[in-house]
Amino acid sequence: MPPFRRVVDITSDPLPAATMADPRLDEAAIERVDGDDGAVVLVGVLHDHPASTYRARRVVDAVDPAVLALELAPLAVPLAAHHATEERTPPTLGGEMSAAIQAADTDRVVGVDGPSTGFVRRLAAELYAERASLSTVVDAVADLRSVTATAVTRRIAAAIAAVTALQVAVDAPTAYDTGHSGAPAKQAAEERRRVETAASMLRAFTPPPAATVVRSARERHMTERLAALRGTGDVVAVVGMAHLDAVTARLRDGD
Repeated sequence: MPPFRRVVDITSDPLPAATMADPRLDEAAIERVDGDDGAVVLVGVLHDHPASTYRARRVVDAVDPAVLALELAPLAVPLAAHHATEERTPPTLGGEMSAAIQAADTDRVVGVDGPSTGFVRRLAAELYAERASLSTVVDAVADLRSVTATAVTRRIAAAIAAVTALQVAVDAPTAYDTGHSGAPAKQAAEERRRVETAASMLRAFTPPPAATVVRSARERHMTERLAALRGTGDVVAVVGMAHLDAVTARLRDGD
């Protein structure tokens, strides 16, 4: 397993040797994109996985970013932040997103995914650029409606949690074969197997046109948000492993 090289390169002090050797800090899941106005360190994750949760909070702790950017809708960030207030490390709910918030010293925690006004504009532009058929437009709007409903539900749950001091679970955490107390090598191996299986399934099937357009819109929107955010200092971005390469490439190309 490759060492934790990229994050080592961006910290003022070397990380402990034991940390650098941790297989959960696979460099294939961590990217850095420098710019004249700041750097973006991207952390690829598998939702709720113990290895991803460890990687997200370890990178945030090492980089100490000015901005923590999450692959969440802005409406969903308050619930993730509420989960992060739990004394337990990592938090019981919220997965890698809440773990990253818990590890961050910055107050600037932002959601860079849709739905949002900017995302809707980007989706409309993608549909126009692709000369999408009516059925594709209808399917994309249905997808947008679905994710908007989910984001609103999370925002309502955060409001309820804020006045009741309860940890409100909107989605049950994903169960894996290994937990947070499992051996690092076992966590890393299972995470890698899950990611490779998901990638193989994506390659085996051609996604519907609407799904392709929505995915492209999401990745372009996240890239635009990250490029804008790094003007205020270094950014750590926690994104799904499936989007890591595309968003990294777009940032490097200035796309």
